Amino acid sequence: MSDTGTRDDQTRPEGTRPVGLTEADAKRRLAERGRPAKPPTSRSYASIVRANVFTVFNLILAVAGAATLVFGEWQDALFLGVLVANASIGSIQEIRAKRALDRLSLLVAPQATVVRDGKPRRVPLEEVLVEDLVRVEPGDQVIADGTVVESRALRLDESILTGESFLVERIDGDELRSGSFVVEGTGAYAVTAVGEESYAERLAGVARSFRHPRSPLERALNHLLFVLVGVMVPLGLVLGYALWHRETPLDEAVPTAVAAVVTLVPEGLILLTSLTFAVAAIRMARRGALAQQLNAIESLASVDLVCLDKTGTLTEPELRVVDLVGRDGDTDGAASELGRYAASASARNATLAAVAAAYPAEPAAVEDEVPFSSRRRFGALRIDGTGYVLGAPEHFELGGLGVDAERAVAEGRRVIAFGQSPELEAERPPAHALVLLAERLRPEASATVEFFRKQGVELKVLSGDRPETVAAIARDTGIDGPAIDASRLPEDDAELTRVALGHAVLGRISPEDKRRVVEALTRSGRYVAMVGDGVNDVPALKAARLAIAQGSGTQMARAVADVVLVTGEFGAVPSMVEEGRRILRNVQRVAKLFVTKSCFAAFLVLSIGITPTAYPLLPRHLTLAASLTIGIPGFFLALAPSTGRWRPEGFLRDLAQFSLPAGTAAGLGVLSSYLFTLNVLGESVFTARTVAVTVLVIVGLYLVLALEAAGRVRSAAVSTLVAALGAAYVAVLLVPFTREFFELAFPGPEVVFPALAGAAIAIAGLAVLDDRFIPGRHTA
Repeated sequence: MSDTGTRDDQTRPEGTRPVGLTEADAKRRLAERGRPAKPPTSRSYASIVRANVFTVFNLILAVAGAATLVFGEWQDALFLGVLVANASIGSIQEIRAKRALDRLSLLVAPQATVVRDGKPRRVPLEEVLVEDLVRVEPGDQVIADGTVVESRALRLDESILTGESFLVERIDGDELRSGSFVVEGTGAYAVTAVGEESYAERLAGVARSFRHPRSPLERALNHLLFVLVGVMVPLGLVLGYALWHRETPLDEAVPTAVAAVVTLVPEGLILLTSLTFAVAAIRMARRGALAQQLNAIESLASVDLVCLDKTGTLTEPELRVVDLVGRDGDTDGAASELGRYAASASARNATLAAVAAAYPAEPAAVEDEVPFSSRRRFGALRIDGTGYVLGAPEHFELGGLGVDAERAVAEGRRVIAFGQSPELEAERPPAHALVLLAERLRPEASATVEFFRKQGVELKVLSGDRPETVAAIARDTGIDGPAIDASRLPEDDAELTRVALGHAVLGRISPEDKRRVVEALTRSGRYVAMVGDGVNDVPALKAARLAIAQGSGTQMARAVADVVLVTGEFGAVPSMVEEGRRILRNVQRVAKLFVTKSCFAAFLVLSIGITPTAYPLLPRHLTLAASLTIGIPGFFLALAPSTGRWRPEGFLRDLAQFSLPAGTAAGLGVLSSYLFTLNVLGESVFTARTVAVTVLVIVGLYLVLALEAAGRVRSAAVSTLVAALGAAYVAVLLVPFTREFFELAFPGPEVVFPALAGAAIAIAGLAVLDDRFIPGRHTA
């Protein structure tokens, strides 16, 4: 944003210029009012704690724990300690992420340009006062309620307030509401309400409250939880009826019911997912990327098509004038007029900033103005009775300058035309000169494009520049494909989709058509991300499944984005993609362990839970086994580096293909060894339960190996982890205190041999069934 667009208008006639507050008044009022709390930039601490503590599954476990404490032994309520520990770890990690994101968000927080003592200055939104005069230009957020006192073709996006997507023109005397954005024109408004009396309290979240697209993983996990709840309820009823029908004493019925319910609940799965999101957000914050929604990083893993703007993404946001071509060779007069035009315009975009730097001049009195907009592709001023027009060459009658324009475009230059016209909005005024501008590729642009190409992610460039210019820049970065002039895209949705899919570069595209293209690509089944920084990118950012904004971009673009590149580097995106795919791979794999536990529980309930035979496992046994085979390895593996396939689609199908046979095999191994020890060997329930727990631990650790032992380094690390967890279980059996606490027998031959046999039955069955259950063969 340039200073020119927010300076006090020195040309407004005396007596009509709005003045605003003085610095002395502002300081006095701020001292009297006290510095208000800064608006929240992320979830509150209370909401984080609520999200980690007050869940449906935590409620089920809490009820089960309370019943155990009342009717059973307290050791069987050990899972309550795990529940508290998990909730605490999740809350602490999310709070760490919140603090990191809050620090980073200060760099992109909305600010206002207020006029104090007749001079503009930038202040945080919490320092804006009633009666302040606030100046706005395209991309600015209206940060307080007010009354328009100056409007130069001021048009706002008020969709956040009204739900209507069309632009609204505001003139002198109109009311403004905080939360809207300036899209076209410039103006100023006098503040009438701030703080609790206005919409300013909602600014931190309101700009993006209308879009919270669920990531593929979130949608899949939600679906999974509905399925598990649907299975849990009837199984619980069947088990409860069986216990009631047999008139089972409470001290036996409660542990049996709790053991079944606790095993069915995947209590750590959602927590683990939130934890990985939070840790990933911290990692990305260290790289200068602000994830405004925690699921955004995971969504990057699913992206298979990225739409991006050229300027500010592939190229540096700053432009420079490299040549001025005048009609009949006259450039001196054109240079002087261009300089005065750029100095006098009410707002500067990158093009005007480059012109002003190349041809410095003093601002003149502006009699009339048509501010530049991406929709019109031109701007105009009337100075000293003369109308000047600056914009895209297609808006002008070029005459002999047409050849120069075509040559410059072929060389990859950005071309704008400058001319005079009595009517500022006249169609095709004569061009007097051409301004040739150069853009410099970002140093990391080519490497970033190459990364996406290798990852199978398609790139499309959507730009308001001429397609030839955009295509030349795109080719330099490695984006090669057909280009099209998108100024007249098809109205038919099917034809629009065909055009969008068939072209890598779409030039001369309007903001609304950017949105239409993104929507068409999404309808075709593509998972679309949009990268942009300007007001003209906002409609497309809103329409995309994932919105990424440059930190150097407008407030409006940053506010609607899921991820803000605070450093403004497009090269940060590949690391975000890798982070997202790591999360997706790890959570997909670890989720199979949690669901395997639920399938195992369902098998036991249906096979032995409804019979008079004593249940093979106590709640404390399941807590021990689940901690060693799922909780602890899941925590490490979800955050570890990973390689291999990733697939956003078919997640639930892949989950079922692993978990159903794995849970059933584990159940068969446990049940067969338990019944053999109990009925054939004639051992006590105490010993038989020890056998069952041992089988469950062995099979569970084997499944960790089957899932994770891929690649030499990872295989060695996972094998070491599994060996350590196995040793921990052996220590529990050997140490008298822990053995008595968990109600387990000493591992003599009557325990070891049946346990090894039961584990061998389960593992052999899995290996024969599918080679995905053989360590080193599973890659997803």
